[in-house]
Amino acid sequence: MVLKGFFKNIWQNRAHVMMALPAFLILLFIMYIPMTGLVMAFKNFDYSKGIFGSDWVGLGNFEFLIKSKDTFLTMTRNTVLYYLLFTVVGTVLNVTIAICIDQLAFKKMGKTYEAPTLVLFSGSVQSGCGGANASTGPFYCSADQCVYIDLSFFTSMKSQLGSDGDFAYAYVIAHEVGHHVQYLLGTLGKAHEQMSKLSQSEANKISVQLELQADNYAGVWAHHEQKMFGSLEDGDLQEALGTAQVIGDDYLQKKAQGYVVPESFNHGTSQQRMKWFKRGFDSGDIAQGNTFAYSYENL
Repeated sequence: MVLKGFFKNIWQNRAHVMMALPAFLILLFIMYIPMTGLVMAFKNFDYSKGIFGSDWVGLGNFEFLIKSKDTFLTMTRNTVLYYLLFTVVGTVLNVTIAICIDQLAFKKMGKTYEAPTLVLFSGSVQSGCGGANASTGPFYCSADQCVYIDLSFFTSMKSQLGSDGDFAYAYVIAHEVGHHVQYLLGTLGKAHEQMSKLSQSEANKISVQLELQADNYAGVWAHHEQKMFGSLEDGDLQEALGTAQVIGDDYLQKKAQGYVVPESFNHGTSQQRMKWFKRGFDSGDIAQGNTFAYSYENL
């Protein structure tokens, strides 16, 4: 009787049941069915036998994990980094969306902000702009509208450049999102087209203007992040400015070879990078980040 009454109730409310069915199926297939894969943790998995045909090993896999110090530390580090990056990037991208939609530059041009896709990789990756490895550092590819972050970069940033902190990481990511804003506004495409017609040294000057504008956009994001959420803590701004300083072309070249070659600069000096980030942070106005309105010497 209870079962009959249950099905009768389902039939009487079939319209509502049909409306809820897609959500139920999504929940089932995404949240619950994959949980059957948990048994793999307790098995010696063999592709030829499949998940359920493989031999049970009990807690043997966990014993191996704990006793393998390097493996355990690597997995723990990667898990923490993944969590940190998704937390930071999630905030950066969501706030950037709100900022960019609200900016007159987008409204006047009839454009809609579309968030880039975050791609985390380790070692090497194949992007729409070609292959890249850890030495490339974080980068934005306009061909697939993705921001690529190598998991080891922030560790290297701390050990090699002495730059550390959650807001320092956020600044680096926001800078790459700034390139995505340039792409949406058409600035990036025009600059690249112009660069293709110039000598390397002249093209480098335009590259510097692009990079400093991306720094400025990162500062605009930080301004609105603080205004909307008040999430900046004491020392956060100094973290970002300190990072801008140690990734300046002059600083990096002097550190690597003891001297600088100004005509080879393609990202800007430490002073320039700090100046344009701070300008964006102080104003919160994307319109004041037009680095192309200045001569190269006055950047």
